Amino acid sequence: MIIKMKSELFDCLKWMVMVVIPASITAYVGLASIWGWPFADEIAKTGTVLCAFLGAILGISNMQYKADQNREAIEDEGVQRD
Repeated sequence: MIIKMKSELFDCLKWMVMVVIPASITAYVGLASIWGWPFADEIAKTGTVLCAFLGAILGISNMQYKADQNREAIEDEGVQRD
């Protein structure tokens, strides 16, 4: 299965996985313990699962992008040698 996405989407998802989701989870869990908000554990676990899932997709997409770039570089090099 090939997962290709535009650079803007990749960057947005990467920012969400690395910054937004963890910061949101941390804020909610911290405030939940102070204010007695419900479902702190469930929200923390859900956010962790989402980050792991999106991180895996981004990792696969990044590996495929790099493989395509390497393939194109090799093809270009072969054309220049001929």
